[in-house]
Amino acid sequence: MNTSAISPLVAAAQSIGSKVAGPASGAVDRESRFPKEALDALKEARLLSAFVPRDLGGAGCGMRELAQICEILGQHCSATAMVFAMHQIQVACLVRHSQTAPYFREYLKKLAANQNLIASVTSEVGIGGDMRSSKCAVQSNGARFELEKDASTISYGAHADDLLVTARRNPEAPANDQALVLLQKADFTLECRGAWDTLGMRGTCSPPFLLRASGGVEQIMETPFGDIASQTMVPFSHILWANCWLGIATAAVVKTRAFVRSQARAKPGTTPPSAMRLAEVASMLQSFRANVHDLASECEALMSSPDAGVDVLSTIAFALRMNNLKLAGSQAVADIAQRCLMICGIMGYKNDSKYSMGQHLRDGLSAALMVSNDRICATNGSMLLVLKDD
Repeated sequence: MNTSAISPLVAAAQSIGSKVAGPASGAVDRESRFPKEALDALKEARLLSAFVPRDLGGAGCGMRELAQICEILGQHCSATAMVFAMHQIQVACLVRHSQTAPYFREYLKKLAANQNLIASVTSEVGIGGDMRSSKCAVQSNGARFELEKDASTISYGAHADDLLVTARRNPEAPANDQALVLLQKADFTLECRGAWDTLGMRGTCSPPFLLRASGGVEQIMETPFGDIASQTMVPFSHILWANCWLGIATAAVVKTRAFVRSQARAKPGTTPPSAMRLAEVASMLQSFRANVHDLASECEALMSSPDAGVDVLSTIAFALRMNNLKLAGSQAVADIAQRCLMICGIMGYKNDSKYSMGQHLRDGLSAALMVSNDRICATNGSMLLVLKDD
């Protein structure tokens, strides 16, 4: 990539990826620890406020630029990329749905000034992974509220400054009548209820927690969570996650290309048989990249058109496209990593090899579980039954 033609934010991400996140990635994975040095570097470069509007102290970037940063970070450290992506999803919800409210406007200024890290609390014990359903409820008492949530996982919860939490709007509300609540550090306590010893994405540090919180009712977003989810949280999640996975797949192919070149150098004048397999996997990566980039561009254009864009973002057809991106991306990253492993053979299988595919494959396998692909397929099946052909 020509660094003279890219934005300062992307250039900063490239530098952090190669100089900080990448060198620490192995230790982050082995020790199942938070990538603190990379997040500290992202904060220093003011990348955590990349999506915050300029008039509130942020960089005012768009979805495509965020996606590009996720892809770059994903090439060096998948945990760093995923933490950055999940934080930006929360920022996008605040910016797109509450930036005019005085409390949230001041909060976004604070986030930009202090580079606060926000974690999401949508999971809950007993709801079976359904983000659009809550058991817990906001208990309001005049100007104050209390909230307790038994979260089955909170990614980087112990390392977050603030939280965005889903809950029923009140104790009498049905499970799908949800609000999104912003909690700042002084508003909550977290009681860890388990460990995070996983196959991959170990640096995201996502154990279960019991959350207890209280605050002012102005911290409850007025826009129904159903609208926030369809218009912002879901599209940002699937696009930014897919770019993280694209980064993982790219790193695997780059290693594989280096391996095949080493084979070619060992026998000058010949083309190793593995070159054909490399050509196949490079074609898969190109298709993956084109799909992700095209949808990011389309989604950014829709979000910049407040009237027509909101209508499209709320349609069944658009929801299907976002879900299909998640399905395709999560399958592609694992498939590409496995094919790269087969090309590199034992050198890809060994953890102490410079061509090792272990972490790429393990981290890539997590993609199908971040909102289960089975759940998404079931949802798509229901939507296809009612989707009009036109």
